[in-house]
Amino acid sequence: MRLTLGMLISHGRVARRMGLGPQSRINMLRNILTGLVRHERIETTWARADEVRFYAEKLVDYAKKGDTNEKAMKMASFWLTEKDLVPKMFKVLAPRFENQPHGYTQMARLPNRQNLDRAKMAVLEYKGNPFPPLYPVKRKNELTLINQLLKGYREDREQQLAEKLSCGG
Repeated sequence: MRLTLGMLISHGRVARRMGLGPQSRINMLRNILTGLVRHERIETTWARADEVRFYAEKLVDYAKKGDTNEKAMKMASFWLTEKDLVPKMFKVLAPRFENQPHGYTQMARLPNRQNLDRAKMAVLEYKGNPFPPLYPVKRKNELTLINQLLKGYREDREQQLAEKLSCGG
């Protein structure tokens, strides 16, 4: 691939091109964000999930200000197409992240679609949702060979240091 001047200059483009135009892009993002708030976990293409993630986090930031804040209510009513989700935003999601300054969402890659477009897929979710975790919980297993060898090495090292200190130097 040859680098050309056209590839280096962004020409003011700051967002991905999705949908059929700016209004279509906003409507698509609103619908995905509404689904995320309703189900707390969605599966979509990686580009869409990455784009929606910013708006999902901003919406929680506004919701943490409370339902008496006028700007927070405007943002929630604009971005959520189903108005029965506005109370969920303020009564469920905002208290869940009250003590967390940022990082309310988690994104995980999925295998590419198997149909013609082979699009990169991802799962976007709010942290602390009631579903099983996407990643398996890592267990600490003390009985593996490497952990037993490391444990023996640490004990030997502690004995050597104890002997060195007891000898005076």
